[in-house]
Amino acid sequence: MLRWLALASLIGAVGTGYRGWPAASQTSGERAAWNRPFQPFHLIGNIHYVGATGVSAFLITTPAGSVLLDGGLPETASQIAGNIADLGFRLSDVKYLLNSHAHFDHAGGLAEVKRLSSAMMVASDRDAQALRSGSPDMPALVVDRVIRDGETVRLGDTALTAHVTPGHTKGCTTWTTTTTERGRAYTVIFYCSTSVVDRLVGNTQYPEIVADYERTFSRLRTMSSDVFLGPHPAFFDMEAKRQCRALPKCPIRPPGSSGMGSGRATVI
Repeated sequence: MLRWLALASLIGAVGTGYRGWPAASQTSGERAAWNRPFQPFHLIGNIHYVGATGVSAFLITTPAGSVLLDGGLPETASQIAGNIADLGFRLSDVKYLLNSHAHFDHAGGLAEVKRLSSAMMVASDRDAQALRSGSPDMPALVVDRVIRDGETVRLGDTALTAHVTPGHTKGCTTWTTTTTERGRAYTVIFYCSTSVVDRLVGNTQYPEIVADYERTFSRLRTMSSDVFLGPHPAFFDMEAKRQCRALPKCPIRPPGSSGMGSGRATVI
């Protein structure tokens, strides 16, 4: 019993304040609200927000090109492309596409973005299977590289490390990197998700789901960051971050001043 209570309480603690997950439970109005346009903005260092109001996408820029993390819904792809252009960058400069997890609201737009950019798609093994197969709301695409836990994607002066944190999906991937702003280095975490959208009991398609969640929660407890970001803006107080960056001098706190635990905005 304690095992299940701990699992439930951690879901509430880590997946702060967000509800409404799989396509089956989503109304057309909720989906439209997720995909409402949001003005792209600079987050910190070489990281930019280029997603929609309810589904995230992040552009990580380097002198050698860019990396795009997540593609939103199928209908988000054109918005992401426009947001990248609005920030003064080119979609053709995107060299790698990464994914937090293979659900329609984060991978649905990847096939179109890949078509437009010719970027290499990188995904964990178990989510790569879902991406290749596709679904009615998640067009299939070629996965060019399967990344293992602890491996990195390197471009220019930036490295992004994959941490496979399964449960939400079998290959759910939390990414970490380091970025520099005002002469200081900041650790950044792109959290995958720990909300429950699948059966925990009697799940013949994913019998190890509970064990995976437990291992993921234990692992996430050991990870810290200066900047916490996630696949839905509600996870990381995106609007507060945007308002801060609009100030003449956004009050960025020193590295190490806060950690991942709260799931809220950290140094900005």
